[in-house]
Amino acid sequence: MKDTGYTNSYITYDDEATWLVTYADLMTLLMVFFVLLYSLASFEKEGLRKTMANLNEVVKEKPEIKGMMKFLGQPDGFDKQIRIDDITGLRTRDTALYRSMEKMVKNAARTEQLSLDAHNGKLIITISGEALFSSGSATLFPSATLEIDRMVDLFQEYDEYDINIKGHTDNVPISSRQFPSNWELSAIRATTVLKHLISRGVDPERLTATGYGDIMPLVPNTTPENRAKNRRVEFVLEKKETAGS
Repeated sequence: MKDTGYTNSYITYDDEATWLVTYADLMTLLMVFFVLLYSLASFEKEGLRKTMANLNEVVKEKPEIKGMMKFLGQPDGFDKQIRIDDITGLRTRDTALYRSMEKMVKNAARTEQLSLDAHNGKLIITISGEALFSSGSATLFPSATLEIDRMVDLFQEYDEYDINIKGHTDNVPISSRQFPSNWELSAIRATTVLKHLISRGVDPERLTATGYGDIMPLVPNTTPENRAKNRRVEFVLEKKETAGS
């Protein structure tokens, strides 16, 4: 009888310890699961690196694609969390805006006086000063208002973007009663364009106007052709900051 009791006691103890086996199996499965996830993440990361490398080779010969990538923002690293707008597709609005502006520039009456660029998520439309104003004047040409009005339709369609209007001159000094220097000339020209946009229904709260005079040339002011390039008005479109962003 003692042997039987001893055996029963031993069996009861073994049954109570069986949960350790189940627990160990569970921990092993979890470890395998996380190792698998890590392996998949590493694989996807490497695949993305290869894809971006191939894409960079393609855009070298296609500047229009490169411009769009600059506007949308090409990732500089692959360890960042996925943005919620990438998942929901909101960034397609950026793409649509860029393509619409690109089409407008290509269909302009004088394409050499209108250009499109992108930098750090900002879209920059540049119009030659000669297409807008006569020398030393801040009064818009009638033909210039027609060109700007074509842009207004897009400005209204994409009303989530603020617009900074920047006036620039060359380095040839100006001194008149109305414009004591290039600072005043560039500022009033930018303000003239701003007022025209408001007259066409663009929300004033979206608009700012800034004059830079000759301090931000595109090219050195060494030739008449270069000075003509530096006389310009830029429309810089940037998406509005939203609460909580």
